[in-house]
Amino acid sequence: MSELLARLARTLTHRWKMSALGAFLVIVLLGIAAGTGGKAADDFSAPGTETQKAIDLFKAHSPAFAGADSTLVFNVTEGKITDPEPKAAIQTALAKVKTLKGVVDVGDPFAKGGNVSPDGRLASVDVRYSTDPSAIKKPDGEALIAAGELAEKGGVQFSARGMLIDVGSEQDAPVGELIGIFIAIFLLAFLFRSWVAMVATLVGALIGVAIGQTLLVALAAPLDLPAFASVIASMLGLGAGIDYSLLIIGRYREQVAAGDSRRDASAKSAATSGASVVAAGLVVMLAIAGLLVIGIPFIGKLGLAAAIAVGCVVVSAITILPIMIGALGRWLTPKKPEHVQASPAFARWGEIVTARPWLSIGAGVLVLLIFAAPVTTLRLGQPDDGNQPTSKLQRVAYDRLSGAFGAGSNGPFLLAVDIPKGAADNQAQLDALQKAVAGASGMAQVAPAAISQDGEMATIFAIPKTAPQDQATSDLLADLRQNVIPKAVAGTPLQVYVGGNTAGFEDFSDKVASRLPVFIAVVIGLSVLLLIMAFRSLWIPLVSAVFNLLSVGAAYGVITAVFQKGVGASLLGVESGIPIVSFIPVMMFAILFGLSMDYNVFLLSRIHEAYNEGDRPRESVIHGLSRIGKVILFAGLIMASVFLAFVTQPDVIAKMFGLGLGLAVLIDVLIVRMVIAPAVVTLLGDRAWWLPKWLDKALPNVSLEGHLVEGLDAKEREAAVV
Repeated sequence: MSELLARLARTLTHRWKMSALGAFLVIVLLGIAAGTGGKAADDFSAPGTETQKAIDLFKAHSPAFAGADSTLVFNVTEGKITDPEPKAAIQTALAKVKTLKGVVDVGDPFAKGGNVSPDGRLASVDVRYSTDPSAIKKPDGEALIAAGELAEKGGVQFSARGMLIDVGSEQDAPVGELIGIFIAIFLLAFLFRSWVAMVATLVGALIGVAIGQTLLVALAAPLDLPAFASVIASMLGLGAGIDYSLLIIGRYREQVAAGDSRRDASAKSAATSGASVVAAGLVVMLAIAGLLVIGIPFIGKLGLAAAIAVGCVVVSAITILPIMIGALGRWLTPKKPEHVQASPAFARWGEIVTARPWLSIGAGVLVLLIFAAPVTTLRLGQPDDGNQPTSKLQRVAYDRLSGAFGAGSNGPFLLAVDIPKGAADNQAQLDALQKAVAGASGMAQVAPAAISQDGEMATIFAIPKTAPQDQATSDLLADLRQNVIPKAVAGTPLQVYVGGNTAGFEDFSDKVASRLPVFIAVVIGLSVLLLIMAFRSLWIPLVSAVFNLLSVGAAYGVITAVFQKGVGASLLGVESGIPIVSFIPVMMFAILFGLSMDYNVFLLSRIHEAYNEGDRPRESVIHGLSRIGKVILFAGLIMASVFLAFVTQPDVIAKMFGLGLGLAVLIDVLIVRMVIAPAVVTLLGDRAWWLPKWLDKALPNVSLEGHLVEGLDAKEREAAVV
């Protein structure tokens, strides 16, 4: 691989003008392709779960209950909502709602059985669409909000919640990305002491991110990618892209300072750092693509989108950067060689860590365990609108509904009752079912069964007393499914499936948990195998996997402490007691395991390089750390800054991702890479680079060192003489 990358870099560096033109044409073609793409919304379907069976039943017999929906909330502070003026204003707004594209059912709060609060000051209306949830676009949500706001002309206060409102309120400005880029500019300028090197690094990364985002736009509709995929892709692509570009540009400047020509330095940086980037990128892509084994489309497609983003920044790093080196080469040459030489400070740090390796490992592991301790109380769930900022439209609606009808009104259960075709009169059976559900402990209200037009299914609304994310609501759901409903329908032909958003998220979490062991085994297995091929070592990849697991555990502990326990939650603009979103642990595991291997590859490749140059094990660690320690530190700071910048997003899921990934990267770089890993390699000694002969012969050799570059140069010099 080193020889191939060296040849590519030498060619692109030498013929940078033609290469730049070709790259520009490729980007233009991708832009044209993206113009025909689209944006898909999140699809939380979980095949095989009870909720999915309920959805399938609704689709077959009551399509209005299978499509997207939202709840509009109208209230007055004085008088009654049924007074002539507010009533007329609400009816005008609802008349407009009925004309919106895809709307098939709009409730009437003023009809018999309508949703008017006991004090007469609030009315809620469910709006149902025939449109599949995955096909909802932002203009649909904006149109619904605008229609509901028409009621405000009559002195009515309007708020709303639901899928349409969430999509319509999405933030367009890339605040997180902009903050991350600003911090990256500062850190890169400080590291390189060169504006040209900083710009080259940043532009190389941004081109990769732009290509990735363009591909995702083009593929969104064909692959039905979730709306959140672009956030994850930009977050991961920007952080990884800057790290990869930083590594290659930094190595190029190091080689130029050592006396190499511009073209040879580019080849050397590609053969060494470029090879490390490809290996690290493949590990990240494999780890993230491993999400496909979870068996939930939403999670698998998030992983696929993130893998595409990482692949794009890897390709950009090994192609765009050599072109930029060809164009900016003389300005990239460091004015002061000491800025790119081995760091005396990191050499001294390496001596300290390797002098007492057992102490270093013990101290590092203790810190990781302290960070990971809160994970023992981690609770999976789904944050609801009650966790939104108090100024958000959804949070206002949530609070008003809770005050008027109780907390459970924000997350009702939707029972889908399958009635066999041709079955005898079953009204008595449905009444008995409704009565049994109403008698369940924790149930606030249960509506009579509503039979579909074809008579083959019935729908029962059941409102619990507690909020959707309350543990008591989860316990009630389990009681309904395992005890109450089976007893109520025993001896009848009825089949009952409990659905609704609350039940759906519960099933989603359960399926993720059940597939987690398989997912972890696949990710660790593939990553270890790739590292064995890269370093021709058995112990290094295995030990790395163990400590990466500790890093991931520390990340889980951080988000549990902040979002569940409330430690520092107010600083993020969120409240405590928020359950951890069910898909975040698996996404974080995939991303963090991959990124941890990134820094692992960067560090070990330089240690291995020094070892191959003749250093003894401890000296190779010290020399390797002195050469790459500063780069890894700044790369980690940049990556963490990019992630942490996303806590500025209003969405609590983005906050969880940003905080968890950002702090985890810092923990991994400062503790695992700077303390534990050097100590472990020192303890292993020569055994660190040992591989059984039978395994060495069986696996392909993926070199990360640059010794093949010298062979390439020799061949070219020989050809020139001839």
